[in-house]
Amino acid sequence: MADARPFHWEFKPEEVDREVFRIEGGRRLEGSVRISGAKNAALKLMAAATLTGERCRFTNVPEIEDVRVLGEVLRDIGVTVDHPEPNVYEVAGGDAEWLFVPLEAAAKMRASFILLGPLLTRFGRVIISNPGGDRIGRRPVNLHVDAMRALGAEIEYRNGYYFAKAPGRLRGGRVTFPQITVMGTENAMLAATLAVGHTIIEPAAQEPEIDDLIAFLQEMGAEVERTAPNRIEVEGRRRLRGAQHAVVSDRIEAGTFVVAAAVTHGRVTLENAPCGHFDALMEIMSKVGVSVSSGKDTVEVDATAADLHPFKSCDIETQPYPGLATDLQPATCVLLTQAAGVSHVTETIFEDRLEWLSELRRMGAQVEIPDQRHATIHGPTPLHGAEVEIGDLRAGASLILAALAAEGVTTIRGAHHVHRGYEKIDKKFLELGARIERTAEGK
Repeated sequence: MADARPFHWEFKPEEVDREVFRIEGGRRLEGSVRISGAKNAALKLMAAATLTGERCRFTNVPEIEDVRVLGEVLRDIGVTVDHPEPNVYEVAGGDAEWLFVPLEAAAKMRASFILLGPLLTRFGRVIISNPGGDRIGRRPVNLHVDAMRALGAEIEYRNGYYFAKAPGRLRGGRVTFPQITVMGTENAMLAATLAVGHTIIEPAAQEPEIDDLIAFLQEMGAEVERTAPNRIEVEGRRRLRGAQHAVVSDRIEAGTFVVAAAVTHGRVTLENAPCGHFDALMEIMSKVGVSVSSGKDTVEVDATAADLHPFKSCDIETQPYPGLATDLQPATCVLLTQAAGVSHVTETIFEDRLEWLSELRRMGAQVEIPDQRHATIHGPTPLHGAEVEIGDLRAGASLILAALAAEGVTTIRGAHHVHRGYEKIDKKFLELGARIERTAEGK
């Protein structure tokens, strides 16, 4: 399945892995911030570009570690990846010569598994490692594998790798997931674009990033359409063409800054915001008493009245889109530490995602975690500076929010987790008036 070309993979040791954030809290955030392109869209778009040998150009790509890593993965398998200017990437699939996605890539970024569908459907074979990623619970890829098999793929699992091949071409069929899976939906959709015949995917995830991927595939000439909220249909094509696409704005980053303004009692305007893509969080902000207004692509948050009128408690539960995103649960928990009363949190997506609250306790939060799926937060609680450690991307951003709201200085280890998904987050907070610095550990 693979040639004998010597394997070569480089991840340069980065000092970023030893970086810490030091934050002096208690300062009101004020001003404007531009929201970057969505991590969860950019990675899938870059993977989709391997469906054609022609050049694809992406703008509004976030300058984050995950994008850099995926670019290295693609280059290593023979794909041309250029980065001609900030926030612009060009990908040309050509004839990939080394259809092997190594363990090192998967350990760095779970999203590397999105290459299964497009590489398998275009080249008829791929070897791909079982993925790693954030420590937020089990995220099995069996749903992706079953989807490929439903389209005619033959897949074996040996020694930590999936060996996949498609005799002839993949064949259209019905892909029925037992539960909603975002990346599973995307993998099935990408595989179906070059399969022979018609494919129906349901229940299909409804995230805006998936619709952004559909729009790009249509620009490439694919026949793919969301025919119902939870159904995507694809008519396979023989080949696709290159295309240009602007990455949709990041609703998770936008939500993070909304909460940041709230917990610092600030007044912040979000520019290039994906309005309408995080309504569940907007509803929570309304319930707790934060003033939020939206324009065409701007969101204005005014929490200055919170000095006189404390936030109200609110129960939250994560759900697949259009419900509250699990990626926004940690930030929302920080908000609830400042709400008057008792709030209850239910995490339905990832069973270990509440573990990070033990770090929030170090900062004075009153949190009870009776089991992996539930937490009770008592507030309002004055947070104080402490030494804490980031365990995953979204928890890391949320510890920054807690530090901004806290009195005193907080040292946050594991800054590299945040760089995976947030573009220049420290610079953006500095421009809003925060006192935050990145430094090497021990300095």
